[in-house]
Amino acid sequence: MLKGIIGLLAGAAALAQPAAAQAPDPVLIRAAVLRVDDPGLPPISRLDLPPADLGFAGARLAIEDNDTTGRFMGQDFEAVEIAATPETAAGEMQKLLDEGIEFIVLLADDDMTLALADQAGDRAMLINAQARGDNLRGEDCRFNTIHVAPSRAMLADSLAQFLMWKNWPRWFLIHGSHPEDQAMAEAYRRAAAKFGAQIVEEREFEDTGGARRTDSGHVQVQAQMPVFTQRAAQHDIVITADEADVFAAYLPYLTWDPRPVAGSAGLVPRSWHPAMEAWGGTQFQNRFERLANRPIREEDYQTWLSLRIVGEAATRTQSGEPEALKEFILSDSFDVAGFKGQALTVRDWDHQVRQPILLTTGVLTTSVSPQDQYLHQTSQLDTLGLDRPESACRFP
Repeated sequence: MLKGIIGLLAGAAALAQPAAAQAPDPVLIRAAVLRVDDPGLPPISRLDLPPADLGFAGARLAIEDNDTTGRFMGQDFEAVEIAATPETAAGEMQKLLDEGIEFIVLLADDDMTLALADQAGDRAMLINAQARGDNLRGEDCRFNTIHVAPSRAMLADSLAQFLMWKNWPRWFLIHGSHPEDQAMAEAYRRAAAKFGAQIVEEREFEDTGGARRTDSGHVQVQAQMPVFTQRAAQHDIVITADEADVFAAYLPYLTWDPRPVAGSAGLVPRSWHPAMEAWGGTQFQNRFERLANRPIREEDYQTWLSLRIVGEAATRTQSGEPEALKEFILSDSFDVAGFKGQALTVRDWDHQVRQPILLTTGVLTTSVSPQDQYLHQTSQLDTLGLDRPESACRFP
C-alpha cells in the first residue's frame, strides 16, 4: 500500500515538472521615478528637512502593492529611482528614454516638469507627482503628462469651501514675493470669487534673505509679525501663500489680531497627511512606516499613487503593453483606489487626477473637501480646481 502511494506521488511530481518548466516568464512592466532636488535654502523647521528617500519610499511601497496582484497575473513591476539636480535632469531623462522606459514619475518644480515633458514627447507617459502649477493643467498642458499632484486651484478651492462652511468669508491674504507665492495667491483670489468670499486686504511679505533657522532669525521674525499684520481690515482669517517657505510658519499666534491662520501654515490643504486613518488609511500608514521607518509625506503618497495607476491599469487590462496601459488610463473606464473614500479618476480635459483634499493641522485631519453642500453635475470632485468650461488646456 505504502509503495503504491509513493508511486502515485512520484508520478504526480513527474507530471508537474513539465508544466512548471513550461510556465512563461512574467511580463516585466518598467517605470522610473525621477526626482529633481532643489538646491535652495533649507526649510524653516528642521522637522521639514527632506529624507533621503523622499518619494522613493512611496515608490517602493507601490511596487510591493503592484507585485501582490501582479504575481497572480504573470506580471512583474520595477521602478528605477534617480535623484538628479536641475543641471543633470535632462541627461537622466534622456537615459530613461533611451532605455525604453515609458512610465516616468516626476518629482520636480513647475518649470522643470514642463521642460522634461517636452523632452519626452511621445516616447513616454510622465506622471507629475509634485508640480502644482495651474498652467501645467491649462495653457501649458501636455498630452503626455498626468497630474497626480493636486493643482494650486484644487488646494485653494478645498480650503475656500471649508471656510465658507465655517462662515468665515472675510480673508486677509498675505503672500510672499517669489513667483510660486504669487501663483498661489492668484489661486486664492480665484477661489474667493468662485465661492463668494471677500479678500478684504492683501499684503506682500518680501523675502530679503538673512537668517531662517538661527536664534537671531526667529527673534527678528517674532518681532516683525505682529507689526506686519497690524491695522489690517476687519477679517475672519489670515490666508497665507508662502510656497517658498519664508514666513507663514511664524504667523500662528503672532498676528496682531487674534485670528486663525490657513493656507501655507495653520490649516493646510494637502493631498495626504501622516495622521489620516479613515477609509483604510491606518493600514496604509502602518505599511509605509514599516517599510520606510518614518511617517509618510505628500511626495511619498503622490509617488505611490502614480505607480499604482500603472499597476491598476496593468491588472485591469491584463496587459504589459505600454500603449494599451496608456490608453486605458486615459479612458472613462479607469479608476484607482487611493484611501480617500472614493475611486480616483483622470479628467479628460487636462489629465488631472480627481481626488479629495485633506485639510490638516500639524497632528490631524480637520476636514476633507469637497464639502457636502458643493454639488456638481458630473463629479463632486470637479468642484475642486478648474472645471471643463474654465480650462485653457487644448490637447492636439
